[in-house]
Amino acid sequence: MRPHIDPEAVGEAALIVRTDYSDDLTWQDIVAVLAAEHPLGFRPDNHFVDDPAWAGATADEVLAAAPAENGVVFLADAATMLAPHPLLAVNTVTRDVCEDDYEFSYEMSHGREFRVLPAGVADVAVNLLIANTDFPDFASAAAADPDGWYRGVAAHPRGQVALAALRDFLRGD
Repeated sequence: MRPHIDPEAVGEAALIVRTDYSDDLTWQDIVAVLAAEHPLGFRPDNHFVDDPAWAGATADEVLAAAPAENGVVFLADAATMLAPHPLLAVNTVTRDVCEDDYEFSYEMSHGREFRVLPAGVADVAVNLLIANTDFPDFASAAAADPDGWYRGVAAHPRGQVALAALRDFLRGD
């Protein structure tokens, strides 16, 4: 049995659970990228679970112990330890929290999980937290990517334009 993940400790942060312990230096690099300033000028709020008790854990094991409120949990698994370090984003929504089968079907319409590059983790976490975007929107974007990854809004030219406009708005320009 895996340890419990305290919902109060996670709060509204992006929950990132390390499940691969093969390369500590790579993990430190990934943590640094995840903690780096977002293109909008904020520091992402991350809650890292870095406990060898999670070594080799499956997505189902993490979901069984993790709080579901934020809509997503990120796993740093064996694939994450290989460049360019895509984490596994897993939808925490279950059928019992959906109003009906249609809502659940929508939530799972592009699968329960997708890969996200570290630069995109804050995009996913924040937008799900504020209900600006749904999990299937990000999963769809990952599915449309040639490598199957969500790369983050700043990785696309239209995203860069949108970020610049939003930065100007937030500064009052």
